[in-house]
Amino acid sequence: MVFRKVVVEQLHVCPECGFHYRIDARTRIEQLADTGTFEECQADLVSTDPLKFADRIPYKERMKKVRHTSGEKEAIVTGRAFIRGRKVILGAMNSNFIMASMGAVVGEKVTTAVEMATDEDLPLVLVCCSGGARMQEGMVSLAQMAKTSAALGRFDDAGGLYLAVLTDPTTAGVAASFAMLGDVIIAEPKAMIGFAGPRVIANTIKAELPEGFQTAEFMLEHGFVDRIVERKNLRSEIARLIDYCGK
Repeated sequence: MVFRKVVVEQLHVCPECGFHYRIDARTRIEQLADTGTFEECQADLVSTDPLKFADRIPYKERMKKVRHTSGEKEAIVTGRAFIRGRKVILGAMNSNFIMASMGAVVGEKVTTAVEMATDEDLPLVLVCCSGGARMQEGMVSLAQMAKTSAALGRFDDAGGLYLAVLTDPTTAGVAASFAMLGDVIIAEPKAMIGFAGPRVIANTIKAELPEGFQTAEFMLEHGFVDRIVERKNLRSEIARLIDYCGK
């Protein structure tokens, strides 16, 4: 048992075992950005209901409820910021918003952030976490994989620097698109990173999965991420990488 106050003071990391708790987008930005420097963009974008989708509850009602409980209008917050004095375009996904699933608005905000970084010749830092594409938006959601990837392709052609920070969990359509396209891919310790969940994979291939499968450490060992960085060192590491890459 640990005191919540101590955990918060440790950037929402357990002081005993080092477990990195999930945090919302605003908290993440507060931890990374220099105080008072974050300028949010596209704050008023909201998802429509292109399919008139209903499962347990209609999509519009689900969105209204999650906006109220999360305090956010969508699953990602983007804008301009400084990180240790380095100007960047910064985005952070919010697992409290339908597990940061990617619909049309998430795709649009990521794409716009990439285009801003391209136009202003700034490094791009995206803190990723997601359960994948948002099923309530169907093909519209899936199209965001191509949309964001194409924008990052243009950014790369322009010589841009993209730092992807993968947190728990980063999976499915987000992992299969912009989350894994960074010039440098950073992961937090023990973060779950992959496409389908381990239970689904084990049932599909009818085989026992290796120990630590889909953890950040497993992904580092197999070359899918470049480094694992504890949350307390993340600001410094991002600034160091920006300097190292000459941006």
